[in-house]
Amino acid sequence: MTSRKWFLAGVCIMGLTAAIALTACKGIGNKSATNSGSTNSAAQPGETGVEKVKPAPGTGNVQGKVLYNSKPAENIQVKLCETFSRFLSGCGGKIYTARTDKDGDYVITNVEPKTYEALTAQVFDTNSYVFATSGIGISSAKYEVAVDRTFFVRPINLFKSDLKTLNPKAGAKVSAKGLELKWDAYPDAAYYKFSIYPNDSSFTSPYINERVEATSFGLDKPLDKGTYRWQVSAFNKDDKKLSESAEDITFVISE
Repeated sequence: MTSRKWFLAGVCIMGLTAAIALTACKGIGNKSATNSGSTNSAAQPGETGVEKVKPAPGTGNVQGKVLYNSKPAENIQVKLCETFSRFLSGCGGKIYTARTDKDGDYVITNVEPKTYEALTAQVFDTNSYVFATSGIGISSAKYEVAVDRTFFVRPINLFKSDLKTLNPKAGAKVSAKGLELKWDAYPDAAYYKFSIYPNDSSFTSPYINERVEATSFGLDKPLDKGTYRWQVSAFNKDDKKLSESAEDITFVISE
């Protein structure tokens, strides 16, 4: 099976209405992020806009824009999915596709009027895709396509998953005393956010979405002995996520 990673996306504000909120899932997926899309599982209300193409009689269109680093993303594949399973088959049922133009705009034409379970955008030439959530749990947002009308989707903000961490390395055994997180600088990043997640669910992490403008951070809050996973994300000056590190970087506090 081809490995794919699905990202929950925050519509418009955060990511795709897709980066579409960017939890990620591998094979088909295993990761997760935040979503600032619609607030219920009903069909998502459309935006307003100017039709690029008038729908053919008896059908509807879906139109929107894809961005990366606050700029138009060209030649991005977008799919409208009749059904969607984040953990199993991904986009299914009747699928309509389109690609973005030089302005990041796409129009999915000749769509059968009905409710669709997801809209996904491919992250450039990778096997990763972003999709919007409903704002409750991890359910994908729904899209109600009406006859002879264009459904305008909120802008999709893509992000990558190629931010490199330096310390602690995956599998490292370290002391909590004097531990400093380090990662590579990311192009156009204005700041970063990192989180540390304990394997022990009874322990509450003191570091969740900690904002840092540098590329390192010396831990100054106690961490008990045990296994932890950490992740860092880069954001531009417009608060759009640019990239995040791998989600499987674990380390052990041994003393």
